[in-house]
Amino acid sequence: MAFSDISKEKVPADARSVSDESDSTNEEGWEDVEPEDDSQPVVDLFSEIVYPDVRSMLQVCKDKHNFDLLKIQKELELDFLDSIKLVNYVRSQVKAGNKSPDVSSKAQFEDDAYLKPVLEDDALLYSLDDIAEEQDEDKAPGNDSDRRVVELQEELERLQTQFSEYRIAVQQSLEDQLTQEDEKLQPEAPEKKSTDKTEEVDADYFSSYSYNTIHESMLKDTIRTDAYRDFVYENKHLFKDKVVLDVGCGTGILSMFCAKAGAKKVISVDNSNIIDRAKEIVYDNGLGDVITCIRGKIEEVTLPVEKVDIIISEWMGYGLLFEAMFDSVIYARDRYLASDGLMVPSHATLRVAPFADPDFIASHISFWHNVYGFKMNSMLLNIYEEALVRTVQPTTIPGDSNIFLPLPLHTITVEELNFIKEFKFTLNEDIDALDGFAIWFDIFFMPSRQSPVPEDPIPSEMQKKGIVSFTTGPHGTETHWMQTILLIDHGKEQPKPLKKGQTFTGKVGYQRKQNGYRGLDITVDWNGGENATGNQQWALQ
Repeated sequence: MAFSDISKEKVPADARSVSDESDSTNEEGWEDVEPEDDSQPVVDLFSEIVYPDVRSMLQVCKDKHNFDLLKIQKELELDFLDSIKLVNYVRSQVKAGNKSPDVSSKAQFEDDAYLKPVLEDDALLYSLDDIAEEQDEDKAPGNDSDRRVVELQEELERLQTQFSEYRIAVQQSLEDQLTQEDEKLQPEAPEKKSTDKTEEVDADYFSSYSYNTIHESMLKDTIRTDAYRDFVYENKHLFKDKVVLDVGCGTGILSMFCAKAGAKKVISVDNSNIIDRAKEIVYDNGLGDVITCIRGKIEEVTLPVEKVDIIISEWMGYGLLFEAMFDSVIYARDRYLASDGLMVPSHATLRVAPFADPDFIASHISFWHNVYGFKMNSMLLNIYEEALVRTVQPTTIPGDSNIFLPLPLHTITVEELNFIKEFKFTLNEDIDALDGFAIWFDIFFMPSRQSPVPEDPIPSEMQKKGIVSFTTGPHGTETHWMQTILLIDHGKEQPKPLKKGQTFTGKVGYQRKQNGYRGLDITVDWNGGENATGNQQWALQ
């Protein structure tokens, strides 16, 4: 925020706006900074109030906010650049809403990012190094004018040197960032490309889970969160005095369910920055003696135990297997789960069904033929190659769904997650065209490794029997996973109407992306008789 951006508000009698001065200040170069005016206006560290000089502002900080800059400089032995970082750190914390930033050690603000000013033309930064000296001089019994002139000249030279160093440090930081971005654009050596790209994709993946929004979405998905809670709380005897591993713990909600259910120890593992928030949440809820949070990939961390009794994880992605997190859960199962241990959830099923929705086709495809009177047909390029994640209405599913892949979580292998499976469904109504296919999954929580799942389980029927489960299909309550929609490209031919009772057979394939990508290629071969046969591939990414 520049001085000219400061909002107008009531300020103390000794504070004033400096919007007029800021215009000229902005035009000055680095080397032109001269301490011509000992009463240079400065913005308060903890508000937007402007004070006529540094001393009065620092005194208010000390009296009102218990923040003694001179004392902190002395106790932490801060040099000039350290002091620069301290000021920018405090301003950034206050800007983020934290009026009591932690300044107990230099480690809190050692990042070079704090060399970049939070406020444009921050007068406090120009005055840092001589504040303490001026205070000492005020306490001296007298001053020699000639000596003072020499000292001021030396001080000016020193300030110019230091600000030159500061400018170079900031410039170097920016150049380093630009260099890193340029390196990403440079072609890499063939032998390194695959590994580096995998690491980059992994970094992006884990980084995406560092933000509040995605966790808010998942926690507010009551179908998902209630199912985990209900299974844990309704089966406390399974968790009593057990050791539980939570893979990809996020905010730690599943870990806390297990701790509340009586688990002896819960080990919560996550490789994103959210683990830091999870630690705080765990301790805020008094569960720090039960739950241990560990940062890292489950494949790379060292757990404090040899085996666990239960593995709990919410690993499901769009189309069930998008993101490939289930690989890590399988690794954890094979490495850490006791021979009689329990997977939570225990089973999943993937379903496919016909999709027919002329309104959806009109809004997603035909829309581009006339956009405010203009043709935008080029926007249709590759539009049929992308798998869509949407919530669709039950009325758009004109037939029964068919399970094409059951997943018993206690035994399935990573190799089995690349597959081609057969399906069969029948239309239960007449339709003008088969517009595509809808894919979704169902999740089941069984209390024992030996508990069988019915051949064609329906979550609503399972719940009547007291079995915790949920569906992500269109006939259930909407979840954040929605459904995966695969639109058929009919080419230049008009699709043909189809009749109720018409049966389709075919194969669905899931193929993992290469080079560490967490997306999927989905293929469907279908045969519904004359005018209803084809094959196509879609990318879920």
